[in-house]
Amino acid sequence: MNRILLSSPHMSGKEQIYVNEAFETNWIAPLGPNVSAFEKELAAYVNTKGAALTNSGTAAIHLALSILGVGKGDSVFCSSFTFVASANPAIYLGAHVTFIDSEPETWNMSPQALERALSDAKKRGQLPKAVIVVHLYGQSAKMAELLEVADQYGVPIVEDAAESLGSDYKGKKSGTFGKIGIYSFNGNKIITTSGGGALVSEDEELVEKAVFLATQARDAAPHYQHSVTGYNYRMSNVSAGIGRAQLEVLDERVFQRRQVYERYVEELSSIEGLQFMPELTGTKSNRWLTALTFDPGIMPITPYEVMDLLNKENIETRVLWKPLHLQPVFENSRFYKHHEQEQAISETLFTRGLCLPSGSNMTVEEQDFVIHQLKQVIKQPLLIKQII
Repeated sequence: MNRILLSSPHMSGKEQIYVNEAFETNWIAPLGPNVSAFEKELAAYVNTKGAALTNSGTAAIHLALSILGVGKGDSVFCSSFTFVASANPAIYLGAHVTFIDSEPETWNMSPQALERALSDAKKRGQLPKAVIVVHLYGQSAKMAELLEVADQYGVPIVEDAAESLGSDYKGKKSGTFGKIGIYSFNGNKIITTSGGGALVSEDEELVEKAVFLATQARDAAPHYQHSVTGYNYRMSNVSAGIGRAQLEVLDERVFQRRQVYERYVEELSSIEGLQFMPELTGTKSNRWLTALTFDPGIMPITPYEVMDLLNKENIETRVLWKPLHLQPVFENSRFYKHHEQEQAISETLFTRGLCLPSGSNMTVEEQDFVIHQLKQVIKQPLLIKQII
């Protein structure tokens, strides 16, 4: 069997129409009709006033923090349980990052830990310029509680919804609750432009500023004039064409990924010691990746062992994100736990969790093979434990 990938691109077949149009009209350079159309279509899909396309989700976060005035010596708070790209843009700007633990119901930022971190920061006279809340594996964080806490201290929230495009939270699209929302169209995301991202906001002036900064911050003048530092961050017209076709099938991709998740649950949830990532009441996850944990007190096998054994069967899996507060590059950063006297939730999840192949283009036969092999991997050490 060919290698079963974690999350591969899934083309609709219509992408070539928009790409050919770009070639036929010679709109190969950055910007163009596809860029303008994709921005309008994305804003309409998530029901926000504006969107700015970028060449990566990381670039969009960098723009968001720049617009919010983050600079050298400032502070930014960020979810710890995430990919490093969530926090790196703060470092680009010379800011210090404080990391916030997860809570168990969504695996995302803990409102309790955020409140303690903001309270301490206020006492020091060093409130952050922004809080970056990540929506992990498609599951929206507890935005109502997080916004209530952040608003008490007057700190804006940037939603890193790179993994949650198409997810719902209390009737609204993930990424549209904070001051700025961020999406990613990287090759492994639920829809892709190969590489790319977007910034969305209800503040149209803010979106316009993002576009300005992303196009080298060129002033309105008959010559090249620049009053502030800008970036070369815009998405190309060709990539935007791919994105337009992908956006047309986004709801279908969400449905397909949720079907993948439901098949895993049906076949595996009866195994003692295995738990799937929860879905908070009032939310609908796009189930970008199906994630689960192994209880070490019941299952004598680690996620790394499972990953290695499945890899031998040509199945790609991935352990959960290593919390950023444990990364060597952030070893001197502050970290606030969900419960002060207990092990951090994010650390527990990291040591116990695994992501299974979840692509919307994975066949039922491929998923059956993954399920069979996973059961065999789990079964062997359990039999050994029973004999001992």
